[in-house]
Amino acid sequence: MSDQQDALIAAVAADPDYIALTTGRARIEWALSAVIFAAFMGYTLLVAFAKPWLAQPVGGGVTSIGIPIGIGLILFAILLTGLYVRHANRHFDPKLAAIIARARA
Repeated sequence: MSDQQDALIAAVAADPDYIALTTGRARIEWALSAVIFAAFMGYTLLVAFAKPWLAQPVGGGVTSIGIPIGIGLILFAILLTGLYVRHANRHFDPKLAAIIARARA
């Protein structure tokens, strides 16, 4: 890396707004991670302790209750990812761009 890039990185890292941004971003990331972890652990506990219930067929067919719940869990993870990306694009990215622009000036 060049000295100019090193100076920019140091200026951004020392900016109080950048520190607040990374703290807020980490808080949201940990919260979403806890939510998805709880959802997957809940499903795992259902598999471990409620097999007969999960094995019941849906509507008299061959698909068990566990399949739609598992698909719903995957869709829930995709939804949470999309919500985080939308939030990051609307809030984190503009703030970071402003911090970098200030550091370059």
